[in-house]
Amino acid sequence: MSDGWTIGIIGGSGLYAIDGLEDAEWRRVDTPWGQPSDELLFGRIGQIKLVFLPRHGRGHVIPPSELNFRANIDALKRSGVTDILAISSIGSLEEDLPPGHFVVVDQFIDRTVHRVSSFFGTGMVAHVSMAYPVCERLSGFAAAAVETAGGKVATGATYLAMEGPQFSTRAESLLYRDWGADVIGMTAMPETKLAREAELPYALIGMVTDYDCWRESEAPVEVAEVIAQMHKNGEVARRTVEAFVKALPSERTPSPIDTCLDVALITDPAKRDPALLAKLDAVAGRALRR
Repeated sequence: MSDGWTIGIIGGSGLYAIDGLEDAEWRRVDTPWGQPSDELLFGRIGQIKLVFLPRHGRGHVIPPSELNFRANIDALKRSGVTDILAISSIGSLEEDLPPGHFVVVDQFIDRTVHRVSSFFGTGMVAHVSMAYPVCERLSGFAAAAVETAGGKVATGATYLAMEGPQFSTRAESLLYRDWGADVIGMTAMPETKLAREAELPYALIGMVTDYDCWRESEAPVEVAEVIAQMHKNGEVARRTVEAFVKALPSERTPSPIDTCLDVALITDPAKRDPALLAKLDAVAGRALRR
């Protein structure tokens, strides 16, 4: 058995706090990749430890393309997090996923272009598998928690990660539907990839705020309507986090993701860059010490 759960909660647009958090304390966590989006909020719900990070910073001050995703994931790993539940606002590309619905994502199409997407590089190369990018166990708990919280939830969705910060053109929105994407957002990549490189099981709950702009009969999305729906979604999201944590088994059995770097590191030990290895101390230290 492992040492127990420490759940990292990454709160996106609409989730800036956690209800029911005991012994709550904001702490600064420094990383070799720079500063994370904000201080991290440490606490617990019952016997389960939580570490909360507001993805855009408190007050929503950082746009998607300027998020330091590597620092965010490193800070969570460095803080003892064992698993990540990410929550994000998303647009819908499907008629049957209207605003107000929640979606547990299981696949991604990455269309981001300006973001560093790996902890590894020259001097220490690694190739993790992203065939199944989320943790099935966590995703199951997440879907059940949304229902417990009174939300409507769909599972098995494909998330199109766009660069932003502008919303899609109608042509893009229609193209993404043709590709088989169900929802669209700006923050899941490279967050999901970096979580896998850090050997952190990851699940994503998307909160639908709008229909993007593919519907001919509907006006293009505007920020005001997104914000209004975000606030409504946020109430369910906060209840979802509490339900998710309270439903976790008392013991955390190991996940295959916990040791995924064992089959991903490729650089000859004699050729590894000591400076890069030092930066990887938290995210890959376990595997590099083998």
